[in-house]
Amino acid sequence: MESALQKPPIPTSTRWQSFKMAAWLGWKIESNWTDPFLFAVYSIVKPLSGAAILVIMYSVITQGNFSAAIFPYIYLGNAFYGYVASVMTGVSWAVIDDREHYRTLKYLYVAPIHIPIYLLGRGVSRFVIGTFSVIVVIAAGMLFLNLQLDLAAARWGLFFLSLAIGVIMLSMFGLILAGVTLRMARHAYIIGDTVAGAMFLFSGAVFPLEVLPAFLRPIGFANPITYWLELMRRSLMGQVAEAFPTLAGLNDAQLLSILTGLTVVFAVLAVLVFRWCDRTARDRGLIDFVSNY
Repeated sequence: MESALQKPPIPTSTRWQSFKMAAWLGWKIESNWTDPFLFAVYSIVKPLSGAAILVIMYSVITQGNFSAAIFPYIYLGNAFYGYVASVMTGVSWAVIDDREHYRTLKYLYVAPIHIPIYLLGRGVSRFVIGTFSVIVVIAAGMLFLNLQLDLAAARWGLFFLSLAIGVIMLSMFGLILAGVTLRMARHAYIIGDTVAGAMFLFSGAVFPLEVLPAFLRPIGFANPITYWLELMRRSLMGQVAEAFPTLAGLNDAQLLSILTGLTVVFAVLAVLVFRWCDRTARDRGLIDFVSNY
């Protein structure tokens, strides 16, 4: 009976078309809620507002010492963490959007598309918006906060390689959350933000892991985002980032190896978790469930 309900194998070309269609649809959903001018203003103001909170807190604590080496460390960590909220939650939020808001998820399940590929495609628009946000925040830091970055000396090869691996890793996290969201009848809205907030504390985004109690540090070292943020910092800051103790004993190649290995582990886990959640969501009749929240 179960095999009769399974879709026939989907050709690679169809999967690619599903991904492109989902990316286009995601961009339309993200950008068409207002006119282009207001969307541009919102895309600038939102990331700057988040960065301003960090800057104000830092200024109060350090009495405005923006020349200290710790400032670019936490500022860049916070800026790049915007990708976590954009990509990871973007993939999982597509389930909520299509099931709760537009009520189209049940139709996608009978269409000739590959659901995980479709969900990953929906995250592309969030990646584009996240990239714009990161650029805005870093540019504001350089212009107004004396953020010392020598872009001519940056290691762009390491930057783009780390970014690519990191986006794949975050997409796999998002696919895991998408599967969990499928199984949740209620309170699915809080999953993405809750997980992103928890990872923020255990990733060394705005403080070295040494600040955490000793019994909590292993969580940070098992978190691939920790190594990804370190690589992103090193690609732009070089020796300044390497001077902080958390991962100072690891060179770039070791960090890349750890990040790649953890990404592969979470990719396998994402496939297994999503398949199980997808199957149980079908059995429970949750594909077209609407919570009315």
